Amino acid sequence: MANLLGILIIVIGIAGSIGLHEIGHMWPAKKFGVKVTQYMIGFGPTMWSRKRGETEYGFKLIPLGGYIRMIGMFPPAKAHTRGGRLAATIERAREDSLAEVSPADDARTFWRLPVHKRLVVMAGGPLMNLFLAVLLFTISICAIGLPAFSSNIATVVACVPTADNVEGLAGVDGSCTGSVRTFASEHKVQPGDAIRTINGHKVSTWTEATDAIRKYPGKPVILTVQRGGQQVSIAGTMTKRAVDGATVGFLGATWKTMFVPGTPHDVMTTMSDMTVASVQALVSLPASVWKLAVSTVTGAKRDPNGPVSVVGIADVGGQVAASGTGGKAVAGMFLSLIGSINLFLFLFNLIPLLPLDGGHVAGALWEGTRRAWSRLRRQPDPGPVDTARMLPVAYVVASALILMSVVVVLADVFNPVTL
Repeated sequence: MANLLGILIIVIGIAGSIGLHEIGHMWPAKKFGVKVTQYMIGFGPTMWSRKRGETEYGFKLIPLGGYIRMIGMFPPAKAHTRGGRLAATIERAREDSLAEVSPADDARTFWRLPVHKRLVVMAGGPLMNLFLAVLLFTISICAIGLPAFSSNIATVVACVPTADNVEGLAGVDGSCTGSVRTFASEHKVQPGDAIRTINGHKVSTWTEATDAIRKYPGKPVILTVQRGGQQVSIAGTMTKRAVDGATVGFLGATWKTMFVPGTPHDVMTTMSDMTVASVQALVSLPASVWKLAVSTVTGAKRDPNGPVSVVGIADVGGQVAASGTGGKAVAGMFLSLIGSINLFLFLFNLIPLLPLDGGHVAGALWEGTRRAWSRLRRQPDPGPVDTARMLPVAYVVASALILMSVVVVLADVFNPVTL
């Protein structure tokens, strides 16, 4: 049940992110007077729709994106385009775009908007995703907090870990064959104890406690712990353990996780690091998908840092929900996961290629640059940039994205990511 709930949360989070992305386009478009005929979540056959005013709102079968339909996306051709099949394809797309524009709606076409308004409309979707990413990371980091280990004992390890017993488990008879008992188990340190001092030095975090303990291998120590409402002193000789060629003190306990509220600076640092990682992932995406396809076909181990589809992300959400981790940890992970999806959508959609939003943004910027240059040189207005001429590129990009999506979905089904 927890697994299904986690999957549902991720599906709703992704659908909500897509829906708000499209609202980021639709709201300014309507505000600027552009006629929006459709607002759809998903692609393929329509599963449900309702018409409100002049806009049809609905859901489609394949929930891998969404779109709004604005009339007059492409300007009329300045002259008849000569050429072969590609030119004919461009003209058919242009004719289809202009066919839905009635004389009464001619002034409400997208292409007639001033450059700055077109930029607002096309950048509105990605900027909505950026806003959501900032909001979700802020809630996760500043309200829920960043995980950190406290000086409170979570569990006690019976034996000093060895190569044959890395978890430090005691035998059936309670003995530590080939090892020795830890200080914590020997002196009855209990889960829930909060270490306050070590040989008189105050500690309040896992780092402070660990650093102090490591200084006393095989030496006498006195621990003061808070147990319930009492202060309890525990004296004994600290067990020792070899770590990286050095001998250090070893308590034999794990520490409870606490959540420390972060700052806006932590939010900026986290998002900056994730932005760098996302850009690197986008640059290496074709190679990463190829490696993923090979590992799926050959049965090789999957790269945990490789691409993941909506199916894989939902599966990860189910694993997070079923992990048995505390409520704060799960909430923080879900918020961060959906926040990272929105950050990736922001960056991905700004790639300056059609059919992505960045292609239209690039076209508007180029048009603005041409017009500004013409005014500076006192030359005639060159008119709108004909983005319809980039449709062959859009078809290639769309085909590549569909192919990569199929590969990643199949990998997530047959070779899923595991936490």
